[in-house]
Parts: sequence; C-alpha cells; structure tokens
Amino acid sequence: MTTIAIDDDGVDVVHEGTEFRLDRELIEEATQKSYFDVTDHEILRIIEKDPDLSGEARRVGDIV
Repeated sequence: MTTIAIDDDGVDVVHEGTEFRLDRELIEEATQKSYFDVTDHEILRIIEKDPDLSGEARRVGDIV
C-alpha cells in the first residue's frame, strides 16, 4: 500500500514500508506539467507500476 502527503514543495511517500520524498521539480519533470496541475493519481503512477486508483483524481492545486 502507498500513502502520500502532498504539500507546496513536493510529496512525502510511504511505499511498502519505505519512506521517501518526491520533490516538486521531479514531479514536474516526470509529468511535463506544472506541479499544481498534476493529479494525485498521476503521482501514484510515478510511484507504482499499476496503482489501485479509487475515487476521483484531485489536482495538487486543489489539495494544497
């Protein structure tokens, strides 16, 4: 299971017991989008190959 905590500068991640951080710049480079336009589902796809996406995708700009 993966949990994410999104803030203005990036995302704190816990994935399979390992904690790490995805910086804003890394997410923008991976998605080719402005950080605040990226969705939580897109962030999960960066972390996991085939994530379990439930609910409606939410933009980072709407979360922070």
